[in-house]
Amino acid sequence: MPHIVEWKLVVEFGKNAIGMSHFIPQKVYQPYTEADRLRYIQDITLKQTIFFYSNNQSELGISLEDALKQRFKHLDDKDEPMFIGCGPSVSIRLQWPGYRPWTKQIPTMDFKNPKGPITKIKLAKNIANCVRRFIEVGPLESLHLCPLIDVYSKVGDTKAMEPDSDRRWKVGKRNIKVEDLVLVSLHHVSKGSWQPQLRLRKPFPQPNLHLGDCASSSAQ
Repeated sequence: MPHIVEWKLVVEFGKNAIGMSHFIPQKVYQPYTEADRLRYIQDITLKQTIFFYSNNQSELGISLEDALKQRFKHLDDKDEPMFIGCGPSVSIRLQWPGYRPWTKQIPTMDFKNPKGPITKIKLAKNIANCVRRFIEVGPLESLHLCPLIDVYSKVGDTKAMEPDSDRRWKVGKRNIKVEDLVLVSLHHVSKGSWQPQLRLRKPFPQPNLHLGDCASSSAQ
């Protein structure tokens, strides 16, 4: 499908533009049934991909840390309105390797006076908050363990991966954090769903696995 081809092209462009191959290897979200794929993807016109271009030539995208701290000096088209003609909210989906699919809704409208669509600045911050939420408590939410979130977050063990996963992509305090990530683009992947293309700010250190990961692996 064309939107999947474009997803892959963004990764290739990133490799060629900045020599950075460490994009988060997400699978593109698709509805589970053939009927839903037809209804929510093939029978509609997906909107164009939103790119978070930087006027800093050494960067491709905006760091999530900058988005959270509202540092948008280098973001192109920062005041451009987003999601014109969409409903009141959209779902942001993450297909993070080693974890169950995760989703969170964000508003498409800014209710300040005057009311209108959110800008690219607001969208970047909303996505950064979604990714931060996933890293901090998302894996427990996907396992329906929300009452345990506060308890587990205190000991820093909210990030159990699925068996046989590549532990380089583990998220959490001693692993990949929101500060390590850059938002490159946002892709319309089904009628009400959008998926961010993310990359690491820096390549993995060597060796790739932390000692703490090995210890936690044997304990799981």
